[in-house]
Amino acid sequence: MNHKKIPILGPIVAIICFSILFLSCEEDIPELSELTVPDAVSLDADAGDWAYVLESDYLNDLSLAGPATVDSDAYQGELEELAAATARRTADQEIKVRYWGAGGVLRWNRILRDLVAKYNIAPPPGVVQDPKKPVANPPFAARAYAMLSVAQHDALIATWKLKYTVNRPAPSIIDDRINTVFPTTDLPSYPSENAVIASTSLTVLKSLFPLESDFLDALAEEQVNTVRWGGTGTQSDIADGWSLGTFVASKILERARTDRMDAAGDLQETYKAFFDINPSTIPVAWVSLANPEVFPILPMYGRVKTWHDSTAVFSHLPPPPPDVGSEAFEADIAYVKSISLDRSREQWRISSFWEDGGGTYTPPGHWNAIAEDLLVDAQWSEVRTARAFSIMNRAVMDSGILCWFAKYKYYFPRPSQIDPEIKTSAGIPNFPSYTSGHSSFSSTAGTVLGYLFPDQREEMQRQYIEAGDSRVYGGIHYEFDNVEGRVSGVAIGELAISLARQDGADE
Repeated sequence: MNHKKIPILGPIVAIICFSILFLSCEEDIPELSELTVPDAVSLDADAGDWAYVLESDYLNDLSLAGPATVDSDAYQGELEELAAATARRTADQEIKVRYWGAGGVLRWNRILRDLVAKYNIAPPPGVVQDPKKPVANPPFAARAYAMLSVAQHDALIATWKLKYTVNRPAPSIIDDRINTVFPTTDLPSYPSENAVIASTSLTVLKSLFPLESDFLDALAEEQVNTVRWGGTGTQSDIADGWSLGTFVASKILERARTDRMDAAGDLQETYKAFFDINPSTIPVAWVSLANPEVFPILPMYGRVKTWHDSTAVFSHLPPPPPDVGSEAFEADIAYVKSISLDRSREQWRISSFWEDGGGTYTPPGHWNAIAEDLLVDAQWSEVRTARAFSIMNRAVMDSGILCWFAKYKYYFPRPSQIDPEIKTSAGIPNFPSYTSGHSSFSSTAGTVLGYLFPDQREEMQRQYIEAGDSRVYGGIHYEFDNVEGRVSGVAIGELAISLARQDGADE
């Protein structure tokens, strides 16, 4: 087959030991700290039999030339090149090998979180948004995390299937002249998982952040180069891995083009007719408290395509909130007001810790960071790490879709709209109140992580309850926003878990 040209060697961005400062085509994004290089507790040799998210089998549609036999002249030539590359490996190259050796899936998740933080800034009122410079608000971010995670997950399952079908040993097992950085394992080398992760992640993230193309190209180039510098794969391992990753990512982008996200902004205001927003159905409607007033955030995000069965997801749509002026409502708004007028230091701390507003990686990103800590400790294989992010981020996105549907269906006013004496601890989000996005996102993520890490289940529950409470402490939400968001969020998490138990990874 004809392979596209892929980056192999060449000058790249300098990396400092224990940290890396990423530069993009515009502003800097935050530093990334060093991760520990894992010693995977299992190679997950059966992962090629796990269920994909999208396709029944990507390898049926992808035509690869296939590797040469290990005793062929072609492969022996590749081994010669690899031995030479490892013999002349520099100290700087070894640093980079160890950097990516901490886990490509984890590294690209961090890169995405930092890009979300960089782009999580709304344009000034009246300024037309540049389509190449998206606003990475929580719904956008949830979709981005899900897209990257699913692409990595499916690509790595296909990778593992090929690895154990071809069963090409690691190069250093065949040729002892190859000087590896890490101890050699029994994981077959073809195709290279690093090349797969690099090309998959690059393709997805360039589609989301087109202005970052040069920056992302350099990162993918670097990760691919470390395969040779570290002695873990030859040119054919890299080439077919790159092709496989690009192919799987293209399927994810095909889905993204038809998931209705492009209509979520709804500048034509069709959402008002869709949700039947009028005084007869919503006596006290939400209004933007921004000054000057700006268009609400993604009013049709609730119509974006879910990852799980939409009927199952929407069976957990929250019930209507209590009517403004009712006894239940008055009790709740009085509670919010009492906190806003006399917040304790602990309430301030919790509110600030979970705020995740503009310029941050958003609430979904916060939970990706929590997941990272758990995954670093677990020291799972690349494919099992990708599975964890995929299960969690698909569920979080679906929970956000359901939450956004409820927000615009009920169009419920924020506490400070009803009572201006309520003082918030942070900016008021520019969308309706019911239900709480923080509570929805967090309870879903925490529920999934409790399944993946059973010994952390109670701690995850404590954290997602605190995350939801933080918005009540901040005067942003009513308690019923929080509680009903949590109920639906947990339900979506449980839905994701029920399907995850059938994917073959727990057998």
